[in-house]
Amino acid sequence: MTSNEISNLAIGCSIEIHKALGPGLLESVYQECLFYKLTKAGLYVEKEKVLPVVFESVKLECGYRIDLLIERKVVIEIKSVEILNDIHLAQTLTYLRLGDYRLGLLINFNVTMLKDGIRRVVNNF
Repeated sequence: MTSNEISNLAIGCSIEIHKALGPGLLESVYQECLFYKLTKAGLYVEKEKVLPVVFESVKLECGYRIDLLIERKVVIEIKSVEILNDIHLAQTLTYLRLGDYRLGLLINFNVTMLKDGIRRVVNNF
């Protein structure tokens, strides 16, 4: 499956979850539901994937964790906030760069229409 196909499936699952549960829940609820839906769809999904930082040739475990990593290709960063801001985008871009991933989705479930809460993030290397 390509990264685009994976992201399209993740967006579809996210929309289903949002339609069923609506906005206003904790990020962890949406994360668990999306993990369940994607795994049920047959995808390999890692939850809370540890992402080390390499500084001066030393691998440091700094507590970075990707919410969901799908098929070792697509990063999903889940939010449930009033509004997405630049720091959320920066966080997602950092995960893409540190993990050498190309595509990520920043999904804010705390919106009326989920399509308004989805940002596609691309690492141009």
